[in-house]
Amino acid sequence: MKTILGVHRQLSRFDATLSDWGGSMLSLALRFYVGSQFFRAGLLKLGDWGGTLALFRDEYKVPLLSPELAAYVGVAGELSFPLLLFVGLLSRPAALGLFAVNLMAVISYPQLFSFECPAAINDHFYWGGMLLVLLAFGPGRFSLDAVIENQRLGR
Repeated sequence: MKTILGVHRQLSRFDATLSDWGGSMLSLALRFYVGSQFFRAGLLKLGDWGGTLALFRDEYKVPLLSPELAAYVGVAGELSFPLLLFVGLLSRPAALGLFAVNLMAVISYPQLFSFECPAAINDHFYWGGMLLVLLAFGPGRFSLDAVIENQRLGR
């Protein structure tokens, strides 16, 4: 039993370092990947505002909001939350905000479920999962949130 414990100790001695630094790298990659997906979508909508308003009037059925307000709120979320994720500032609230934007897109556009190619709805599920990982584990070392926290703790 001592041999097994010794081997286990040797094999797991870098676990904390790998979790800390590896998790921070993974969080950074997720922040940039998922943030860029939403940011590009927001830029596309902003570039054709008339088309965006038509899309929200005719295709998307956002509950409780007028199509115009839904368009403004959706595009604002797609453009502002990714910027926060990119720099790692207020990362958990930003991830939660993008999760809400993503969820609203799925709820308000049920045609996503009926497309021949399931990639459209799968993308939303993947993005939602990535955002939940960021929400649960945070932005990691490579973020302004970490810098602020270190300053607060006097490190």
